[in-house]
Amino acid sequence: MPILRHRTIQLAHGSGGKLTHELITRLFADRFSNPALDRLDDQAVIDCGGIRLAFSTDSYVVDPIFFPGGNIGELAVNGTINDICMCGARPVALSAAFILEEGLAVADLERIVDSMQRAAARAGVDIVTGDTKVVNRGKGDKLFINTAGIGIVDHPYDISARRLEADDRIVISGRIANHGMAVLSKREGLAFESPIESDTAALNRLTSALVSGLGASLHAMRDPTRGGVAAVLNEFAAASGVGIVLEESALPIAPAVAGACELLGLDPLYVANEGVLIAVVAAEKAELAVTVLRGHELGRRAALIGRVRAKPPGLVAMRTLLGTERIVDMPVGEQLPRIC
Repeated sequence: MPILRHRTIQLAHGSGGKLTHELITRLFADRFSNPALDRLDDQAVIDCGGIRLAFSTDSYVVDPIFFPGGNIGELAVNGTINDICMCGARPVALSAAFILEEGLAVADLERIVDSMQRAAARAGVDIVTGDTKVVNRGKGDKLFINTAGIGIVDHPYDISARRLEADDRIVISGRIANHGMAVLSKREGLAFESPIESDTAALNRLTSALVSGLGASLHAMRDPTRGGVAAVLNEFAAASGVGIVLEESALPIAPAVAGACELLGLDPLYVANEGVLIAVVAAEKAELAVTVLRGHELGRRAALIGRVRAKPPGLVAMRTLLGTERIVDMPVGEQLPRIC
């Protein structure tokens, strides 16, 4: 059995897997407990004078800060927008805080800030406040960014990891594992025959279309970042007390990414994504959900990849190409450190 209790923080505490979950639930959630936090969704939904607001914050420490398909700046903007809109909220404003290491090239910072502005503009969101700190050379790693965001929840539905029901269907908006493999290839100087680029993108228009098209039949949404698809589905299964079974043959994976994962001994289900979402919908609306997603550029490769079942509760499995089932557990260690 993996060791889950440590006297010091391990790199795997940031993996999005079992150690992350254990740290959050045992240390943070227990001490900060309140109704909004206890839901453990990617955003808190709070009532402010009769207006429902979604609020989220995230920090970005990706290494390297420039990678194929993006950089740490647009990743920060897109990632926080996605956390806000996974409850169906309409993101309206972001903050941006920078921790800069002495010696960082101003030209690099300019490129990053420019990309953040472009990403925010594409999503229709303003960066309205922020902060800047500088640490001594060697006390950071070029640049860390924290972003927070707020959005308006202007629909009456409860979209949450706790709402899965038996016979629901699992839909994904696009190919998986692109982001993690793009970062790894840049970090390790790997070159593949077909270039692999990050999928980083803001998904608020996709989530808005799903809410409008499916209404109460849309039960849960999440973007599978740290820990990948496997971590998200395990969180869903545990929160709702249901089981989930995936179909390996239905998983959308680019051939280059599949080949790279096989070469490096990585399971694509555990590799981070930054531009796809997982939606859990009522069975009778599954085909509609796929159609709605495919109507948008970022959802053209949407696919139905699995279903929810009543038993065994909390267990995620996958039906393999051979017709057998294997358990898809929550990741334990750190496959790809600092990918977001």
